[in-house]
Amino acid sequence: MTVIRIAQSQINPIVGDLRGNTEKIIHEIGKARDQGSHLVTFPELALTGYPPEDLLLRKRFLIDCRSCLDEIAINSHGIASIVGFPELSDGYVSNSAALVVSGKVTGIYHKMELPNYGVFDERRYFRPGEKCFIFRLNGIRFSVTICEDIWVPESATEFCA
Repeated sequence: MTVIRIAQSQINPIVGDLRGNTEKIIHEIGKARDQGSHLVTFPELALTGYPPEDLLLRKRFLIDCRSCLDEIAINSHGIASIVGFPELSDGYVSNSAALVVSGKVTGIYHKMELPNYGVFDERRYFRPGEKCFIFRLNGIRFSVTICEDIWVPESATEFCA
């Protein structure tokens, strides 16, 4: 039987503090690795803090987010990580989760179910994802979801295979 140890790092990121949040994430990746974990997960939009709101309208902020994610990847050997961040792609922004393995970003998932009620205004800032993201680690299949994706009945993520 394959055994996999998963750490969940419940950091408290500060909205907009990319440098500070990047350092927290790198520290927690090292801590999880040192404790024998194979995978460490981080909260939704851990890199930017939640909710980043109008910071997402600044292209430079989004470019800096990707640079910070690449820095996180370079500093994360010996463990896989899933890190929440906003991704700018084809002129749109997605609420995303990056899979980091062996010092590289090896895959990115885009949140499909964007809440727009109460304090949530995600449809204003993000384009919804369109496909599931499944990866293997130590022979075990994982599907990545972000928050609302698992709360909405009949969400596309229910049918990921």
